[in-house]
Amino acid sequence: MTDVEGVKTKDGALLSSLGAAEAAKLTSDGTISGGMIPKVECALEAVSNGVEKVHIVDGRRLHALLLEIFTDHGVGTEIHQRPSP
Repeated sequence: MTDVEGVKTKDGALLSSLGAAEAAKLTSDGTISGGMIPKVECALEAVSNGVEKVHIVDGRRLHALLLEIFTDHGVGTEIHQRPSP
């Protein structure tokens, strides 16, 4: 849980799903910056150690966890080990 929507592009568009390799690339090229870096680094560590996927979710949004779990696209960013579709 955080106080932002999730991981965004340089243009500010929310990324709903990221593969680990893509998330690492976005961190190294500066797209992911500031306080999002430690969140993404922790997510990458988790998926590299066997966690299927990690969700970065905006805790300010009402029912954020339920929306993330029970909807097709969720409300935050999902980081997973498999390549993005």
